[in-house]
Amino acid sequence: MDTVMGNNSRFDLEGFFYKALPVAADFCIHILIALAIFFVGRKLIKWMLSFFKRSFAKAGMEEGAALFFVLILLLFEFLGLETGSVIALLGSAGLAVGLALQGSLANFAGGVLILIMKPFVVGDYIIVGDKEGTVISIDIIYTKLQMVDNKTVIMPNGRLADSDIVNVTRQDKRRIDIPVSVDYSENIKEVRAVLDGIIKKQEGVLPEEPVDIVVDALNDSSVDMMIHVWVRREVFWQMKWAMLEEIKETFDEKGITIPYNRLDVRLKNDENSAGEEEN
Repeated sequence: MDTVMGNNSRFDLEGFFYKALPVAADFCIHILIALAIFFVGRKLIKWMLSFFKRSFAKAGMEEGAALFFVLILLLFEFLGLETGSVIALLGSAGLAVGLALQGSLANFAGGVLILIMKPFVVGDYIIVGDKEGTVISIDIIYTKLQMVDNKTVIMPNGRLADSDIVNVTRQDKRRIDIPVSVDYSENIKEVRAVLDGIIKKQEGVLPEEPVDIVVDALNDSSVDMMIHVWVRREVFWQMKWAMLEEIKETFDEKGITIPYNRLDVRLKNDENSAGEEEN
């Protein structure tokens, strides 16, 4: 009886090994192939990153995360795991986190829109509300602007995607608008001739573009004129400041009056008031 049970136990153990060894060998082979895919894929990703490094750097993106995520999903699929369940689980987790962090999710969505639609790129000079400056980086959540006074403004992408953006750098030339106020006693034709002479002396003004010197408004105490000239975008501020200074100096030389607000103060005669009290 013991001999029979011993033979049966030995027979079952051998059968187990006969069945388990092919499965274990197949699993080990899959693991080795998966490791080979991982290391080869990592090398391939590094090569791709170096190839596309300039594009990723310009967009300010974290380039490795998405590619490594795709590689992990491929490995799961190769090992027989259900990638759809993994993605669904990540999606559920993302939804829960998104409900708790709606602001961050809006900034993320704004960053994706900016990177896809490209209303501006790194190096562009943009104006958003009361902020303006040169774009120095575009991250997935925030965009950084360097202002003319060297301050760095970090703006959430959700706000940028939902705002009016003025891209100054998109065109190679800009129009300078300068308002000039003169007194009602001044001769408009003579003032226009003086302004035209000032403009013709400015070397940065583009000669092929139109120049406008017009009466823009008739205010209570001044005649408001407007100057429109075109310059290259890189000299916009220098030209505007130079023209404003030249207009003030020339008006002083020509005796052209620039009106300004005045405050008239009248004092009562104290002597008359004192005499009335004595009487």
